[in-house]
Amino acid sequence: MDVWFQDEARIGQKGTLTRTWALKGTRPRLVRQQQFEYAYIFGAVCPARDEAVGLVMPYVNTEAMLVHLEHISAKVPQGRHALIVLDKAAWHTTKRLKRFSNITIMPLPTASPELNPTEQVWQVLRDEWLGNRSFDGYEDILESCCQAWNAFTDVPGRVKHLCSRSWVNL
Repeated sequence: MDVWFQDEARIGQKGTLTRTWALKGTRPRLVRQQQFEYAYIFGAVCPARDEAVGLVMPYVNTEAMLVHLEHISAKVPQGRHALIVLDKAAWHTTKRLKRFSNITIMPLPTASPELNPTEQVWQVLRDEWLGNRSFDGYEDILESCCQAWNAFTDVPGRVKHLCSRSWVNL
């Protein structure tokens, strides 16, 4: 059995301010837009296999979650089974989610993001590519999200190193 961790992150024009280097005693100016266009990165990682599946979607809902589960299901090797660990967002717990023969969904306890290592992936994406910046519009957000996700997953061993947990022993 493979353990996958899944989550979503909103990226957009009202972005995130992250830490930055500056000379002691100075206050660097950072960009923070006031517009409200967003995209959502649906991400899932399997640290044991150093695998990741990411999709950038315009909405976060049950239909988008179904598309993401289809992609995860396709990534699970023949004859293997995936345990998908995720939070209790409404689109994760709905009975409308189609059941896949090679996937079992296991929700985390309420209000426990520290148990989901995908949260650290979002922090890395914001720190290295998506934070402290301005986006021209939805297409720029979409392109930036895709580039950030691909840059993150293109580094061999990065998913395994960042997302492995000692309490996952399968």
